[in-house]
Amino acid sequence: MKILLIEDDEKLLESIKEGLKKFDFRVDTATDGEEGLYLASNNQYDVLIVDWMIPKISGIDLIKKLRKDNITTPALILTAKGDVEDKVEGLSVADDYLTKPFDFDELVARLKALYRRSHNISENVLKIADLELNPDTKEVKRAGKHIDLTAKQFELLKYLMINKNKIVPPEMIAENLWELGDEITSNVINVYISHIRKKVDKDHDKKLIKTIRGMGFKISDE
Repeated sequence: MKILLIEDDEKLLESIKEGLKKFDFRVDTATDGEEGLYLASNNQYDVLIVDWMIPKISGIDLIKKLRKDNITTPALILTAKGDVEDKVEGLSVADDYLTKPFDFDELVARLKALYRRSHNISENVLKIADLELNPDTKEVKRAGKHIDLTAKQFELLKYLMINKNKIVPPEMIAENLWELGDEITSNVINVYISHIRKKVDKDHDKKLIKTIRGMGFKISDE
């Protein structure tokens, strides 16, 4: 999952960023509304975490501007404003609302829920043919047999499965699975795909992971 965290308290920003990285989230950051609006408008994220009281453009106004531009990335308001009236106002614009101080496990659970909702994932386990992937337990099986993947291989396979039967260009993979500023070439992605294919398709007659020459990759049971 790729997150944009917009928070002007740099100590809290770093704390949240490092905590989310332990859950294998990729996190870009901004410390004011203008920078946050620019990043959210020009990059693809799975969820936005937006502090309400940030400089230059408030968190609420930032989300309003994104919605006006038809950018529907799920947004969670993070704020010390905990009155009922504040929550009503926040939830009239954002998709979720969490008051400070907060429990980190609750933050992670809410991010996962927003992610599942936005990707129309009705249950935790993703399936295609006899391949199963559980985003919560990090378990992958094919024909009931456990498949051992690295964290990045797991995220790449999950991204393909969420977009099953669709061609996913390498540029889209790099944008969604790596952090802003990382230098990721198509050759690097090809290597990851090759390793995943060996683990997922080896010893199986039906090959699920396909390379569409000149376009990208697709996971399909067709």
